[in-house]
Amino acid sequence: MDTSPWLRVPDVRSFLARAGHFLRSRPALHTVTLTVCEGLRARGPQVYGDEAPVFGVLERDGEVRAAYFRTPPYRLIVTPLTPEEAGSLTEHLRAAGDPVPGVNADEATAAAFAGAWRARTGEEPRLHERLRLYRLGELRWPEPAPEGRGRIAEARDRELVARWYEEFVRAVGGAGHRDAGAWADARIADRRVTLWETPDGVAVSMAALTPQVAGQIRVGPVYTPAELRGRGFGAAATAHASRAALAEGAAEVLLFADLANPTSNGVYQRVGYRPVTDFAVYELAGAGPA
Repeated sequence: MDTSPWLRVPDVRSFLARAGHFLRSRPALHTVTLTVCEGLRARGPQVYGDEAPVFGVLERDGEVRAAYFRTPPYRLIVTPLTPEEAGSLTEHLRAAGDPVPGVNADEATAAAFAGAWRARTGEEPRLHERLRLYRLGELRWPEPAPEGRGRIAEARDRELVARWYEEFVRAVGGAGHRDAGAWADARIADRRVTLWETPDGVAVSMAALTPQVAGQIRVGPVYTPAELRGRGFGAAATAHASRAALAEGAAEVLLFADLANPTSNGVYQRVGYRPVTDFAVYELAGAGPA
């Protein structure tokens, strides 16, 4: 068992002060931690739920080697770990009495954590989804391109953007901001939502951007209503948003795609995205305190 100490950190500012250099050293692999924690720092922990987020770091020889955080009631987010570190993290969390409803990490780390959790609880984790992290190479416009144009969402689009955000979160069974309207307000105010609209001015798809942190911007969510899919609208919205991220000066433009959806993975690769690594999300039974 790894004996390096996991340390609980009291709040997001202390977490970023302690782990910020480590997180920024590999911004693509740490994209979720960087962007979510920046949102918590900028807008407060209530953006995700009523309970206070939890943060922790693994230190060795005075340096941070790994980190985790969780915004209750959602899953644990973990940076890459060795199997021994994954085992020691499960012990740390159970000793602290933390509920852990699930884990989201790179594929090897998530599997190691799920296995360690099984060994300590006797409960069988369930694989919820597998994701592929992509990085933009050379941006290419989709061919054939749909008719229409991309534009930045405005205040008049607020109801549509909030509704599509809610539909996206529901469709993927994932975690999201507790208030879709507040999410829409913040993204629209920051000019971080692209809408693709038809020549007659009807919005048919959206692609949002995270704020730039450590030189990286992540595209997401990308959402097209079910009845409008298969016409290239999502690809066009993604390409338009990606171009905006490059214009902002991002060194890396990233996005995640569900590996169970070959269509979206193909679309992203056709507009210039290249695989970085795979992630996995597990639901954990027996997730209460020891």
